[in-house]
Amino acid sequence: MPVLAGALLLGAIGPAATLPPLPPYPPIAGMVASVRPDRLKASVDRLVAFGTRNDFSERSSTRDRGVFGARDWIAAQFTTIAATAGGRMSVVLDTFVQPKTPKTPRAVLESSVIATLRGSEPGRVYVMSSHYDDCDGRCTDGVGTAPGADDNASSVAAVLEAARVMAASRFRGTIVFACFDGEELGLWGSNHFAREQAARHVPILAVLNNDIVGNSVGGDGASEPNSIRVFSEAIPAGADIARVNLVGSENDSPSRELSRFIAELVPVYLPGFEVRQIFRSDRFLRGGDQQSFQDAGYAAAIRFVEAHENFTHQHQDVRVENGVQYGDLPQYVDPQYLQRATQANVASLATLALGPAPPGDAQLVLQRLGYDSTLRWKPAADAVSYEVLWRATDAPQWQNAKNVGAVTEATVPVSKDDYVLGVRSVDANGLRSPAVYPAPARD
Repeated sequence: MPVLAGALLLGAIGPAATLPPLPPYPPIAGMVASVRPDRLKASVDRLVAFGTRNDFSERSSTRDRGVFGARDWIAAQFTTIAATAGGRMSVVLDTFVQPKTPKTPRAVLESSVIATLRGSEPGRVYVMSSHYDDCDGRCTDGVGTAPGADDNASSVAAVLEAARVMAASRFRGTIVFACFDGEELGLWGSNHFAREQAARHVPILAVLNNDIVGNSVGGDGASEPNSIRVFSEAIPAGADIARVNLVGSENDSPSRELSRFIAELVPVYLPGFEVRQIFRSDRFLRGGDQQSFQDAGYAAAIRFVEAHENFTHQHQDVRVENGVQYGDLPQYVDPQYLQRATQANVASLATLALGPAPPGDAQLVLQRLGYDSTLRWKPAADAVSYEVLWRATDAPQWQNAKNVGAVTEATVPVSKDDYVLGVRSVDANGLRSPAVYPAPARD
């Protein structure tokens, strides 16, 4: 890729250079269109049929019941899918013993299912995750019935379906399709996996975690069948809080930029379907597997959640009480809504893995006072040009963009004091990377 020396000084573009429309890329549109609600429903129904997927059912698991029966079925699905990938997909179990904790009765064997679709370029790994364990009203009950349809067979079905429609395609980045065990009792499976990846310095650039994505009607009757929530944390682990406060980067963590990327991209492939960005790590009193990756140092990790949850169908014993049906039953999963949630993941994941790598080491140059802003960065694999982005400091989404060509330094007549700036890569197909927030640099 040619890199022009020096800085490019742009004309008086001002805040009127709005974001360019993103055209759909036909190969990605084809994957999105291939997602089928009937297959999603069949996967949910099969997982429910295991009776329980509680961690503490592992000692009594058989082929047709219990957590390891479900695990083996998931692994078999991935193995079948891998046969369509031309030798580029492998399936393994990440198995370990989780010691007893103050909240659990004994040590328990944990076993996550990990399918890896190898890309052509090193240095870029993307994860789509879910958890397959579940619980009734008592999360250490390995005997009782726990259907776990929405929480979280819906997301396992989404991960399997995404793998099905993506496996035959060739990607630049490597994609990991993960179904974790042990989420309900402490994010055990994802924590084990994420820390192992961090210890091996695996370059995970983005994590799309899915948890509770199949229900379209909330417990209060609210319904947004064309909306999904994406949760993203503000300040990654290890951040210098004083510096974050000084430069005002609290809303530009890698997770937030990933969230913005998804929110801009998904309507391109799903017109009328909205990504509602929730600028919060997760719901109150709740958590998800994306937090394991954040804790391990992988800062770009978000969570997909349905727009409105129904708490009578989560972590409940199956029963009718005062005329109300409790329990996480499959009739409360909407296959068409789950299809759209899965398509949102496929569009995002495919663009990340097919598109260009993000710019490296982006910096906002602070050598002098002035009315403009200079950014510089290191070139990215597969980028043919770069866009400088900016928005008002109180705006949730990027508002303006200017393509600056193949240079690695550019000056725009936009005040760094009044706007937030970023830079992203553009490849020959018009695919964009997530934006990168530039670190202030005085040299």
